Amino acid sequence: MHRVVVTGVGVVTPVGIGIQEFWKALKNGENGISRITKFDPSPFKSQIAGEVKGFEPSKRLDVKEIRRLDLFILYALYSTAEAIEDSGLDLESLDMDRVGVIYASGIGGENTWEEEHTKLLEKGPGKVSPFFIPALIINMAAGMIAMKFGFRGTNYGVVSACSSSGHAVGEAFRKVRSGEMDIIVAGGSEAPLGPLAVAGFCAARSLSTRNDEPEKASRPFDKGRDGFVMSEGSGTLILENLESARKRGATIYGEIVGYGASDDAFHITAPNETGEPQAMAMKRAMEDGNIKEEEVDYINAHGTSTILNDKTETKVIKQVFGDRAYEINISSSKSMTGHLLGATSAVESIICVLSLRDGIITPTTNYEILDEECDLNYTPNKAVKKDIKIALSNSFGFGGHNVTLAFKKYEESG
Repeated sequence: MHRVVVTGVGVVTPVGIGIQEFWKALKNGENGISRITKFDPSPFKSQIAGEVKGFEPSKRLDVKEIRRLDLFILYALYSTAEAIEDSGLDLESLDMDRVGVIYASGIGGENTWEEEHTKLLEKGPGKVSPFFIPALIINMAAGMIAMKFGFRGTNYGVVSACSSSGHAVGEAFRKVRSGEMDIIVAGGSEAPLGPLAVAGFCAARSLSTRNDEPEKASRPFDKGRDGFVMSEGSGTLILENLESARKRGATIYGEIVGYGASDDAFHITAPNETGEPQAMAMKRAMEDGNIKEEEVDYINAHGTSTILNDKTETKVIKQVFGDRAYEINISSSKSMTGHLLGATSAVESIICVLSLRDGIITPTTNYEILDEECDLNYTPNKAVKKDIKIALSNSFGFGGHNVTLAFKKYEESG
């Protein structure tokens, strides 16, 4: 069994493109949520989102890619190019048969679907693009990453709603740990901010309607929360076996040591309020990483800002840790980024390894009113400096999909 480390990261998010801008924004509690500009949101109950600002794909991608591919694939390619550059990998010297890609999305090419369906209705089937299907399907993010960089190892897409990229990172971890692959590019991407998707989530009554205060709309664990805020973007991690990383003198952000998954088998959108299945995912990740309860310093919560999720996740953490739950720093970065759906777990995994590296816990912003059912330490409103050895990241998705990933501060002797 191999130790698995994170040697490169890349992000495209509503609070920043590129790891430096992103990390600075989170440490400062900056917010990326605003009124939707991609279409006129006036008829919608929720008119706010976490849009990516200033995205210029031509900085890293060629014209053909930009013209033919859906935005979720462009985000994936861009953050992957960043992560590869960050990792210092020499692509010319790698055994490409032992470099894989496991990449996720919850929805895939939603904007392409809307655009091409409109063409079909207004102009007929002859006007539908020949690139429609390749731009739409979720696996094409992984496929295009492989084609762009030449990776010939394990390659597939993962779909499990808001847990999608958590499963992608977890499965990648297992394949590198087992020795099946030396390196895997893992992550998730989402570009769901079209009228149809927003209308669907509005109809499901999932979204915040705090339209007059977009930057205060995502308020995980706060008593005034009224739903999550949809966002877009991507996060990519380079997972590498420690021997390979050491051999090439790579910079190591942190180590991934555990992966646990379960399903509620309960409801299509609501969490199981007993918390038992979600607690099982957390316990499995800790068992997988040989982690004791007293060793966990930080939990990056799923923390969506919905009534049911936040009180259930609080209950879950208490089930797993008992009275010690009150001693652990917890935070939800969705208070600043919004909810990136299938990309969120990858982005939050990156937050975990940066927190381990720098000894900083990013805050849960917009935390103003105590909810008696959410009474843990959510690191309210300001970042905290703290030496962190073990961090967990939770993701819970529609369909009852639960994932917990466990990260450890890298130590040579570990």
